[in-house]
Amino acid sequence: MDSQDGVLQNEEEARAWIGDALSPTAVQWAQLERFVALLIAENAQQNLIAASTIPTIWVRHIADSAQLLALDRDGEGLWVDLGSGPGLPGLVVAILRARPILLVESRRRRCDFLRAVVAELDLGHVEVAEAPLERVETRPAATISARAFAPLDRLIGLSTRFSTESTRWLLPKGRNAVKELALLPEAWQRMFHVEQSRTDAESQILVGDGQIGAKQRGKR
Repeated sequence: MDSQDGVLQNEEEARAWIGDALSPTAVQWAQLERFVALLIAENAQQNLIAASTIPTIWVRHIADSAQLLALDRDGEGLWVDLGSGPGLPGLVVAILRARPILLVESRRRRCDFLRAVVAELDLGHVEVAEAPLERVETRPAATISARAFAPLDRLIGLSTRFSTESTRWLLPKGRNAVKELALLPEAWQRMFHVEQSRTDAESQILVGDGQIGAKQRGKR
């Protein structure tokens, strides 16, 4: 790969990385292509992604979502995607992995889009929860992801009831990852480490393991 410091530079590199790292089948490639087409078409109807990112959609959104799979454990448990929006990263994960996935999104029009994609791509292992996270039934999650959902302390506070001792947290936090992590109680900080994003040299991903209990929430 000719990318600088391992960061994907263009659409060709993004597709090549997905192929090399995640080995999609022909069916999965076709589903990714169709998802991209549906996302671009729907973006003309509602603001799902910044229009300026469409020319680099494979880097900015598809590979950016898919890279979380390279940081996850090889598990089959429930993946909960918080504030899934247009299905980033949740639908990309669902296309590339046939494990149960719960997409949590409170906005009706976005949920309509998510359900339409799930139906068209025949992603029977995906469920859409149209509700604020506070009203979603608690289920143990093997993986929790969130892309631009909420500030880190609030995100963890709202979602910890889905976590167990074996939960993997995958939280892209852009350029503020280290800063947000430093503001957490020490017990929370120890759960996480920082990984470099493959799609933005200035962005980072917080990767955590475990469950935050009541005692931890009170410690600083």
